[in-house]
Amino acid sequence: MTLDHLVPESSAGTTAPTSRLVITPIQGIGEVRSGDDLADLIGRACGKYLRSGDILAVTSKVVSKAEGRTMPASARDAAVEQETVRVVASREHPGGTTRIVENRLGIVAAAAGVDSSNTEDGTVLLLPEDPDASARAICRRLKQDFGVDIGVVITDTLGRPWRQGQTDAAIGAAGLTVLLDLRGTPDASGRPMAATVAAVADEIAAAADLVKGKTAGIPVALVRGLDTLVTVGGMDKDPGAKALLRPAAEDMFRRGSAEAFEDGRRSGTKTGYNAGYDDGHAAGYEDGYAAGYAAAAAEARRRARSMGSR
Repeated sequence: MTLDHLVPESSAGTTAPTSRLVITPIQGIGEVRSGDDLADLIGRACGKYLRSGDILAVTSKVVSKAEGRTMPASARDAAVEQETVRVVASREHPGGTTRIVENRLGIVAAAAGVDSSNTEDGTVLLLPEDPDASARAICRRLKQDFGVDIGVVITDTLGRPWRQGQTDAAIGAAGLTVLLDLRGTPDASGRPMAATVAAVADEIAAAADLVKGKTAGIPVALVRGLDTLVTVGGMDKDPGAKALLRPAAEDMFRRGSAEAFEDGRRSGTKTGYNAGYDDGHAAGYEDGYAAGYAAAAAEARRRARSMGSR
């Protein structure tokens, strides 16, 4: 596929918002290896077609490969442990154990984002060291080489806790708005919206994956038509994709249901009374605490009966 259709005769070089959204897979990047200059590879593949206001969606795997974030598959468990900050939930199954964890980037994902797909046999890939910094480096390089102000989104595949399947989301970003706050903006009926904050960087990542795919070997897509989301200057002050992470104090589902229940059960069993519970998993903890308290009370009654029969 050629990119020539991306340069309309009347609008080349402009930054005015367009009335349509065009997402184009970038061909010709090839296999990325440790030490490769990823920004240079991207520039060679599509640089002459770029214009200010464009957004590039870059699969995190090629960033990780270029940064040398590869480990032997035999060290996968150690890699997951190395990247894990907190276990959210784990489940045993015939194939082993699935662990949903918070990794050192603050991202909650299966196996801390350590992955064996689309990498060489016998290896696993860790997520980039700092995806926001990686996005900024690509932005700077392409501005330097081609004179364009663009946005870059580093994407990775994540599951959803209440829905089947996976979708791509933004784990790194630079040069664009990642959250579009629409609170106070009138809706189509004229009523002010009270809670809507659109995760536009995640939406871009998911849309771009429709043309990148998982099996086609296309790690980059060019998104055109969202010029108003691209910021000009001040890139180093952008919060990046970190702004998409929900603060712990606002996390209503900080622990898996089974883990929250067990936390409460242990606390209730240990004390028998007067244990509080974490707001992040209150319902599960409360149920578990009640079960633990009941178990402790039953044990106390059993001991009392035993003492009385002596």
